[in-house]
Amino acid sequence: MKRRDFLHKTAAGCVFAMAQPASALNSPDFELDETTIADLQQGLQSGKYTSKALVEKYTDRINDIDKKGPTLRSVIELNPDAESIASTLDRERKDRGARGPLHGIPILLKDNIDTADRMMTTAGSLALVGAKRAQDAFIAQKLRDAGAVILGKTNLSEWANFRSTKSSSGWSARGGQTKNPYALDRNPCGSSSGSGVAVAANLCAGAIGTETDGSIVCPSSANSLVGIKPTLGLVSRSGIIPIAHSQDTAGPMTRTVADAAIILTALTGEDPRDAITREGRGKAAADYTRFLDKDGLRGMRLGVARKHFGFSERVDKLMNGLIDEMKKLGAVFVDPADIPTSGKFDDSEFEVLLYEFKADLNAYLARLGPQTPVRSLKDVIAFNERNRDREMPYFGQDIMEKAQAKGPLTSKAYIAALRKNHLLTRTQGIDFIMKKHRLDALIAPTGGPSWPTDWLNGDHFSGGYSSASAVAGYPHITVPAGYVFGMPVGISFFGSAFSEAKLIKMAYAFEQATKIRRPPKFLSSVDFSS
Repeated sequence: MKRRDFLHKTAAGCVFAMAQPASALNSPDFELDETTIADLQQGLQSGKYTSKALVEKYTDRINDIDKKGPTLRSVIELNPDAESIASTLDRERKDRGARGPLHGIPILLKDNIDTADRMMTTAGSLALVGAKRAQDAFIAQKLRDAGAVILGKTNLSEWANFRSTKSSSGWSARGGQTKNPYALDRNPCGSSSGSGVAVAANLCAGAIGTETDGSIVCPSSANSLVGIKPTLGLVSRSGIIPIAHSQDTAGPMTRTVADAAIILTALTGEDPRDAITREGRGKAAADYTRFLDKDGLRGMRLGVARKHFGFSERVDKLMNGLIDEMKKLGAVFVDPADIPTSGKFDDSEFEVLLYEFKADLNAYLARLGPQTPVRSLKDVIAFNERNRDREMPYFGQDIMEKAQAKGPLTSKAYIAALRKNHLLTRTQGIDFIMKKHRLDALIAPTGGPSWPTDWLNGDHFSGGYSSASAVAGYPHITVPAGYVFGMPVGISFFGSAFSEAKLIKMAYAFEQATKIRRPPKFLSSVDFSS
């Protein structure tokens, strides 16, 4: 989760890297560069590819530039069974045909999503190394059922960035520091940093991230990707190492809106282990690719959340140009259309996260069984202290300590904070402004160009949008919007609960009209002459 406002205030005096000439690190040509899921599926159908060959090609790519070369450190572990799973799916395709658009397609999962196989699920922490899972996360099983090949796990901000106010996004004790492939000294944003970098660098067809507040959309923005944070309840949370049940969700991170729609379709479904998924009953689309409409912006009323502009003149100029482009595509704008409660729920959000993190993590760890070395948040804190040289070489665990000091979820302070969150972000927030102006969606810059990775002071976000949608549990899609000195910037489309279909429709129309994304060059630093 990102730490804008309530978590990164201590980073005001960050040290920025000195400008230096940028040079490209050699990256070998890759046959599958920018290949879409539809392209791969067509190749599998024609016999150009096999799923086993795709796994081999992506594995070689990971070894060439993630483990060596630019050394992106985005993949924390490869699935030792991926090739054999792919071979089985190849035989199934030959005998019975494809299950659907994900049949035989290699997908990476964030390393906080359980898989009942020979891989680990650690949230990047050494405390969970070696601990196996007896059951897949519901979404992992859904991907397997759809025929996807789980290629491996991605690195992340350790414990999904809920350990320290001075953490560096993309760093974990187990995986090291993930690098932004557009400029290797810049941050990939977190906590789904590995998923974002792996997709941007074409190490997989797509990846799954998780978000509490910003952890899908920020790394998607920083790596020129499409990221979808679904409505709370559309996608199951069971089998995912938690931060907070009132905000946590998983979602796709891809290079195109169409790919994101394909993966989102596979992820949705009612899960007996997660009661909130009942709220998605009758609201989830059977196939989100039905909403891929190049004319999808025509007649749509969009509100401009201007309070989330103003942190960068270059980003403002870029966004204003895109608004003009969308007007040409038939969109109608209300400008400004600000969420009136923005900034008024930061403290209550953090309060809720502290309470829920303790309760939810304790419940998750207790289910892992006696072979797990840590069984509670208290145990994790103690483990980190015992292994301070490996776990805390750059930043501590002040957030964890604050969470451990909280009481149960029956506490009046927690109940009041949660009620305040929902009132300010839903009734008096997104729902209010959308109803007032009869909007189909709101837009804002997702974030600014990424900052230099800084282990001394931690992250320093420049600005952008995520919190109201995250706290409300409402959907949010980011799409590549452009570049500032070669560094990606995303545009956010967000709206009311279970409006994914409409948001996908608009995001796709925007993407097809602008065709902004371009692959990274693995520069050593930002090229300020560009």
